[in-house]
Amino acid sequence: MAKRALITGITGQDGYHLAELLNEKGYEVYGIIRGQENPKRLVIEQEQPYVKLIEADLTDMTSLVRAVKTAQPDEVYNLGAISNVGFSFNNPQVTADITGKGVLNVLEAIRITGGEKTARFYQASTSEMFGGLDYNRPGDGYDENSLFHPRSPYGVAKLYGHWITKNYRESYGMHASCGILFNHEGPHRGISFVTRKITDAVARIHLGKQDHIELGNLDPKRDWGYAGDYVEGMWRMLQQDKPGDYILATGETHTIGEFLTLAFKEIGIDDWKPYVKQNPLYMRPAEVDILLGNPAKAEKVLGWKRQVDFEGLVKMMVKNDIDIQSKLAN
Repeated sequence: MAKRALITGITGQDGYHLAELLNEKGYEVYGIIRGQENPKRLVIEQEQPYVKLIEADLTDMTSLVRAVKTAQPDEVYNLGAISNVGFSFNNPQVTADITGKGVLNVLEAIRITGGEKTARFYQASTSEMFGGLDYNRPGDGYDENSLFHPRSPYGVAKLYGHWITKNYRESYGMHASCGILFNHEGPHRGISFVTRKITDAVARIHLGKQDHIELGNLDPKRDWGYAGDYVEGMWRMLQQDKPGDYILATGETHTIGEFLTLAFKEIGIDDWKPYVKQNPLYMRPAEVDILLGNPAKAEKVLGWKRQVDFEGLVKMMVKNDIDIQSKLAN
């Protein structure tokens, strides 16, 4: 009998990749979608018709209980969140309600329906919980025992979700694991995220549709990997006999400037500076200057390792956006 999986955040980048992976592994895939008129519904119905959509909301316990009863999942992947750090500064309350308390609501829906002993749970935690301050920054990268110091409403909300998951694991014996994922990108990344904003703009510049891109701070260093690799790690966590917390990362960092260099190189431009303007509107009140992860535990216990390197990731994203913009031009 096929396993059944329920995914919140099915319309996001990770939801897309995870649904694809689980379908390939023979799962029945259920996805929670918010709102009958959600424009992303059509994308899923056309590109991933094997996903059974259930209308529910992370802030609505009744709908989540109904979703769990409908899906009767063996595995629940909570990927749903307000996931844009910049947005969280302007909208801290909705970020807390969805990204933080939403985790509690999903856990409670599982517990209320009696699934705490049968359904395995994955919580999408984040490297933004660490904060990147000097006092808690290990030289070889953050690991599962590193200190947290989130520096955004998003990071704070995610930290609540992380700890409430651990609490349900310890209080109710739930097979609940947290994946502390460092930045992971790809062609399905939302256009508001800096990596996709860059590759979309590079494609448009290449095709003569625009002449520059506006960005914020170009100096932060991030541990960037490919989302398609990272969902494999999520799945592996829920196949373990015991639940736990795992860092998924590449173990190397690159600046936004380095990302720009590789992206513009793909369209034959060596000096990107004439095409980039810094806009104060995109500067965050509190910046995290570096995030570096140590994936040693995941590599050893899960047998997981990233497959796509930094250069390959940028190439993939630029090519995808050039293809999209070229089709729109025709």
